[in-house]
Amino acid sequence: MSGYIQANLVALQTIVVKEVLRFTRIWVQTVLPPAITMALYFVIFGNLIGSQISAMDGFSYIDYIVPGIILMAIISHSYANVVSSFYGAKFQRHVEELLVSPTPSYVILTGFVLGGTMRGLVVGSIVTLVSLLFTSLHVQHPLVLIGTVLMTSVIFSIAGLINAVYANSFDDISIIPTFILTPLSYLGGVFYTIKMLPEFWQQVSLLNPILYLVNAMRFGMLGVSDIELTTSFLIMGVFVLVLGTFALVLLERGVGIKS
Repeated sequence: MSGYIQANLVALQTIVVKEVLRFTRIWVQTVLPPAITMALYFVIFGNLIGSQISAMDGFSYIDYIVPGIILMAIISHSYANVVSSFYGAKFQRHVEELLVSPTPSYVILTGFVLGGTMRGLVVGSIVTLVSLLFTSLHVQHPLVLIGTVLMTSVIFSIAGLINAVYANSFDDISIIPTFILTPLSYLGGVFYTIKMLPEFWQQVSLLNPILYLVNAMRFGMLGVSDIELTTSFLIMGVFVLVLGTFALVLLERGVGIKS
């Protein structure tokens, strides 16, 4: 049994190291662009436009949007790392060697998810450092902040793997980020409080899962939220469980991989 566990740990370490080296070797493409992009968000929305907007929930506009902007970076890059890596392995057909090896599917899933989570955390940390050039951060609830960041990274890393499993071309891996993730992120309360919306649109906004993540992040940093914290963490927990189980089933069955 100890030999079995050790072999799985070696396999897990190998996958994680490979995933981390993959995005760190090309940091100019994977790490630098989000820093520049988010700096532009802070300049345009935070300083230029934000200076003309009144305080939200007692905070300046730039302070109010910082948590959401950081989370946007974490979401997009956790997702992008896994979807591109797993689809690349599938396209080059060396993922089949991994699946037919003695390595359990849950180890493969965990390895790719940890790789995506690492990239999400690295990018999120860099964006946080960039935000310090424009404002000061005061974290009110560190444990809530850490829990939200980790669960968000895991959720979208798993989602990226599911997208890669079903993708049949490189175009397919850009459909979800372009037509689903980006709109949901912008409409998820990153740049506004849903209290500004009419009652009907407030109710519609509650169907957006990213709204719960953004508000949990905002509560961790600022101590304010449009959503009950327990509800946000319940939603995150459900997504981790459901998506994780679904991804594991896909790997076990070799969906989109085994011919």
